[in-house]
Amino acid sequence: MNVTFPSPMNLCNLAPWEIASAEFNEDPKSIHICGVRESNQSFFAQLDATEDENRRGEIFHEYMSVKFGLHLWPDYQANARRCLRNSYIRFLRGWGIDSNSIEGAVIKGWAQSRFGIHPSFHKQKLTALMTVERGAFAYDLMRGKSHTNVIDSQFDLLYEYCQYECARRHPGETHVTLFRGTHDPDEYYQIEVRGKREKCIRLNNISSFTSDSEKAWEFGSTAWKSSVPFAKVFFYSKLLPDSLLKGEDEYLVIGGDFWVKELLF
Repeated sequence: MNVTFPSPMNLCNLAPWEIASAEFNEDPKSIHICGVRESNQSFFAQLDATEDENRRGEIFHEYMSVKFGLHLWPDYQANARRCLRNSYIRFLRGWGIDSNSIEGAVIKGWAQSRFGIHPSFHKQKLTALMTVERGAFAYDLMRGKSHTNVIDSQFDLLYEYCQYECARRHPGETHVTLFRGTHDPDEYYQIEVRGKREKCIRLNNISSFTSDSEKAWEFGSTAWKSSVPFAKVFFYSKLLPDSLLKGEDEYLVIGGDFWVKELLF
């Protein structure tokens, strides 16, 4: 059985079990990682004063560079230089190549620590809290984080920026329709069934979707449609003014239990 059961602890304003539930997806609330907005008030005030969304994306990159010293990497050698270069950009690109990579493990580890939802898949099923398979995931996570500059804090700010932009670009909207392709639909833990083509499944704690239904078929013989709360969107391809994850119109979504409807080919 897939283990995305909530942890007893997280770093959000909502409980892990609530964030992971299908009921949350139907009636979502705002999720905030504790202290991020409060400790970056000047950044969000600058965004408020900027009308152009591309410029806001540039401001985000600039702020991240200064806050975390990412632009200083040429001034350092060896491990110090490597830590500064291993920024949020590298990890997003790594996920785009392979979500089961070391970069993927770090992003899944961040989601676990912040939202309290355990990963259920990394190279293989993670079926219990203490197993050889989960030990392999922990090893990738440790390797990935060992040469970074507070990467979890970088992801925190990225998530809050994404939530800010979703609210500003889609005022009054709570959900976005997304699609996901899979080669192994029967491997997902099934919570409930409403009909032949509609069911509630348990997704990994970070899962990739696309906004293009045609592209979903490129990733599997089965394609699902789901109504995803903006509150669960960690990153999407049009968020920033560059080429990150743009090839598949990709969305990275915080996992848990989701209702999906199978598309007909």
